[in-house]
Amino acid sequence: LQQALHSHLDNIPPESRELMGEFGRLYEQQYAVALFNKMRFDIEGGGGPQNQLLHRKVPLKNKSIFSGALFQYLEENKKWRNRFLFIPDSYNINYYENKQAHDRGLHPKGTINCAGYRVLTSMEEYLELLNTSLPGVKAKVGSSPFLKCATQFPLILWHPYACHYYFCVVTEKEQQKWNAVFQDCVRHTNNGLPEECKVQTPTFTDAVRLYRQAHGHYGTWEMMCGTPPQILANLVMETLLPEMRDLITPKLKGKMHEKQRNWMLISDAVYGLVQSQTQAQYEAVVQSCEAGRPPLETTIRTDMDQIITSKEHVTSKIRTLVLPKAEKLLKVSIQPYISSILDALMEPTSRGFFEVRDLFFRELVDMSKNLLNDGNKEKLGEHMEKISMLAFHPVKMQSCYEKVETLSLEGLQQRFDVSSPSVFVQRAQILMREQMDDAVYTFEQLLHQSLEGKEQEDFCKTIQRCQDRVVKKFDYDSSTVRKKFFREALLQIFIPYMLKQLTPSCSELPRFQELIFEDFSRFILVENISEEVVLHTVMKDIMMAVKEAAVQRRHNLYRDSIVLTNSDPNLHLLGENPPIDWAEEYGEGLEELDGENTGDPEVQKRRRMKQVVSMIHIEGNASVLPNESCLEVPAVDNIPEEETEVRSDTSLSQKSEKQVPNGTKEDVNKNAVDDKPPTNRSILKEEESTTERSLQGTENSLETQGKAEPQGTIFFFIARPCTQHLMLTGIFI
Repeated sequence: LQQALHSHLDNIPPESRELMGEFGRLYEQQYAVALFNKMRFDIEGGGGPQNQLLHRKVPLKNKSIFSGALFQYLEENKKWRNRFLFIPDSYNINYYENKQAHDRGLHPKGTINCAGYRVLTSMEEYLELLNTSLPGVKAKVGSSPFLKCATQFPLILWHPYACHYYFCVVTEKEQQKWNAVFQDCVRHTNNGLPEECKVQTPTFTDAVRLYRQAHGHYGTWEMMCGTPPQILANLVMETLLPEMRDLITPKLKGKMHEKQRNWMLISDAVYGLVQSQTQAQYEAVVQSCEAGRPPLETTIRTDMDQIITSKEHVTSKIRTLVLPKAEKLLKVSIQPYISSILDALMEPTSRGFFEVRDLFFRELVDMSKNLLNDGNKEKLGEHMEKISMLAFHPVKMQSCYEKVETLSLEGLQQRFDVSSPSVFVQRAQILMREQMDDAVYTFEQLLHQSLEGKEQEDFCKTIQRCQDRVVKKFDYDSSTVRKKFFREALLQIFIPYMLKQLTPSCSELPRFQELIFEDFSRFILVENISEEVVLHTVMKDIMMAVKEAAVQRRHNLYRDSIVLTNSDPNLHLLGENPPIDWAEEYGEGLEELDGENTGDPEVQKRRRMKQVVSMIHIEGNASVLPNESCLEVPAVDNIPEEETEVRSDTSLSQKSEKQVPNGTKEDVNKNAVDDKPPTNRSILKEEESTTERSLQGTENSLETQGKAEPQGTIFFFIARPCTQHLMLTGIFI
């Protein structure tokens, strides 16, 4: 096995270099096109409605998402150990030996980048995915997995290429909370490339799309997620993994569990090596293109009109060839399905946005109720401090996210080569979170302006006035965002299908490159123009379908004739104000750091960092999170191929609890201290205390027991550059 692996690893660099060589050529071609499109857009501008809500520039400044303790399975010693997880604003999961290690600023034991991962909450889901990773290596009915979960509430991070991470908690409520947090980490890291990169992002997405099309892969791609080196590594693995299976699978020896585990270790090692290579090669390609940018910009500024004229001339010639075929395909294979797919997209998406609106409304109503009897600025600041982070609270936002998870394209996925509806689900969820934060931020600015310079105010009336203004603006922006999302999704479904069907009949396209002046050939590509013609063909029908849907009141969409432009200029001036620190301005400010007088500013910043999701923080006590607390599980060699019956985790927990001395339980419970007072619609202190005590009780029981089992006026941009999956960015009509 080792010889086969080393032999195959030697073949990986040439394969990676071959892909990066082809990708580099495509990237250089698309870079000049994207640069021209950006400069043309900057000069000519774009039309369309203006957002009514304000947008926060740095939402999570001095904030973290979540932290807490749970059990993690360690592959090296086959044990479950207590680990402290800290999730900063980057949404990477850092795990430490214990909380004290984090507080002292030590490096984490490891960091998980969740791009491409899937969160599973049962061993059955995990084993089903695991059994599909190695064709021909299947688990027998009733056979046990290669690991035994310490509790009945697992949390597993699964990736098709990288290593898997195993966690578990002791209560169902904690499992739901951590699941919401992990899902948010995956959702954030899958959100695509930076929007501010107006040239690099469309260049990269178009290069990846054209590369996959050249290899026969059209349609959506679930692994278009993460950073560019990760995406390129996924491209390599897409081709490399089947070859690895054919080579290595016959050489895997041992029981089924050993084969699965060894295959995961091999895949992770190869994926890490490929990713390190794509990182260096991608940076070299980008650096080379950026170095050649100044002369390209000079040529574009000097010859902009001539380039546009030349492009229009070539477009008219290509349209004569492509348009009749595209219109025929559209009439037969696309038009009959537009309405049904649009309905499938609109229903769950609209429900999700309605839930966002209701959640925002309910939180403000709860705050008004709490301020009705005991209304003062300190209490107001306390409530607003929590509401300001509502959009980034995974647990509270879960009810909104769940609405859109019912989206199904069953019966249409195979026809239009849609890999999974998750591509659209995650995009809709990100838009929902952005809308929530825009609504909250706008409310913050309006409320702060209303209270400025006033000693005492009827808070409930002020909140009501600001709330009414924000809800009206939210309804308008929600309609605009959803209509744009529907157009993008339909284009993403139909365009690849049409290109795949039309490509064989458009073999004459390369000859049109002769019509382009050599000086302009870098900015005008025949392949891009042909795709624009196809895009323009189907876009008319999509726009009409979305426009007709806006007339239906059940989706609460504004008609296109209702366009608000700069309707509230005074409000938009507030968007330039600095962020509001409600605790500092209306509350009592920052508290002392546990009575300690530390001079390290980094430690102070880390310990003062406010957490979005409330959680009990344990004071520094080494006995609370002991390093020795672990649970050994049987080695793979000792697990029989089939087991008649495995003792349940519930009985194990009951047995362990009996062995914990009463005094130990009482001592542990004294350490449970909540750093924030409970509020409505937040995680209750009593529930968290119970969870923490259960976790600590499990630790102590394990110690005692020892070992146990366990649109635009001139042209139109199709999509924002940050839309990761819609690989039609920068195309003009």
